[in-house]
Amino acid sequence: MNQAYFSHHVTRRDALKLVGKGLSLLASACMFNFPQPTSAQGMKKGLIKTKLSPFYTPFEGGDIQCELCPHRCRVSRGKRGLCRVRENRGGKYYSLVYENPCAIHPDPIEKKPFFHVLPGTVSYSLATAGCNFQCKFCQNWEISQASPEDVFSYDVPAEMIVKKAKESGAHSVAYTYVEPTVFYEYMVEIAELTKKAGLLNVTHSNGFINPIPLRNLCKVLDAANIDLKGFSESFYRELCSGTLHPVLETLKILKQEKVHLEITNLMIPTMNDEVSSIREMCLWIKKELGPDTPIHFSRFYPLYKLRTLPPTPVSTLEKARAVAFSAGLEYVYIGNIPGHEAENTFCPKCKKKIIQRTGYMVGEIHMKAGKCKFCGKPIPGIWI
Repeated sequence: MNQAYFSHHVTRRDALKLVGKGLSLLASACMFNFPQPTSAQGMKKGLIKTKLSPFYTPFEGGDIQCELCPHRCRVSRGKRGLCRVRENRGGKYYSLVYENPCAIHPDPIEKKPFFHVLPGTVSYSLATAGCNFQCKFCQNWEISQASPEDVFSYDVPAEMIVKKAKESGAHSVAYTYVEPTVFYEYMVEIAELTKKAGLLNVTHSNGFINPIPLRNLCKVLDAANIDLKGFSESFYRELCSGTLHPVLETLKILKQEKVHLEITNLMIPTMNDEVSSIREMCLWIKKELGPDTPIHFSRFYPLYKLRTLPPTPVSTLEKARAVAFSAGLEYVYIGNIPGHEAENTFCPKCKKKIIQRTGYMVGEIHMKAGKCKFCGKPIPGIWI
């Protein structure tokens, strides 16, 4: 395969499929701008490095209980938690994906999506295998639902991630693609160095993390986009193998810790698109997080275990946006429909367009010092 053709014409999603299936390592290395597999930092299949977790409780007999996420898995010797990337070895709990990213890619920060963080800049993005959810609609299931032995990964110390991020011209490092909680130790180590290098740390997360590790992470985290996947416990239980309440607690903690917060709600036909549920969710956001919390209603496309459902009708997304505005939210976006008017940012005071977007491309920005250029209203976010 011609490497130049691959790097210009294969999408990030195609590359993730190749990594997950263990195909075309040479092309994947070229895609991610990392050395080819003949070097020390090439891709390898299997476990590469481990790191002792700071978040577990040991029991007599060798069992441990993980304290990182609300599953609180009780794990016997030689066994793993639900995320598949943490293992009890001799009564101690280890991360199996430390310094082992399987996906590395410079992305527009709008793809995370962040619409109120350094518009038009690059975010150096990475992930390891694994996830603490089992969402039936996951778009990156090839790596999120894999064990670390099943994918090809890089051996990349935190210092190299920061070096590559700066070389790429990125303004931030993003922990994304899968649930970053599963590579928590690696994420925090990178984030501490990223801060010192003058870059931002941003994450796209399902929010399923316990309060103590979350507050520790907030010390180095600048912005978070949290998937609020639905607004009922039954949705989380049946479609995600998780629960809603801890996610709501995460949102409140991020707000308390003054981490910039945006929310994504993937609207799945017949699953979480009821108007009453959308209204309840928006009223909760207004009350607990504030009316200026940006929310992205994202279009679902048939993927993974929900291939028989249709894509979300545009009218459903537009109705959800109208409901959010009527509930008092000020910044409401529609995602996965490039060119839609609701990709743009409008000032809630003077109603003028202040950031123009088409897909991930940013056009005119009418802001000055974090305020609307037309009327002077402060706009929440992190601005250049």
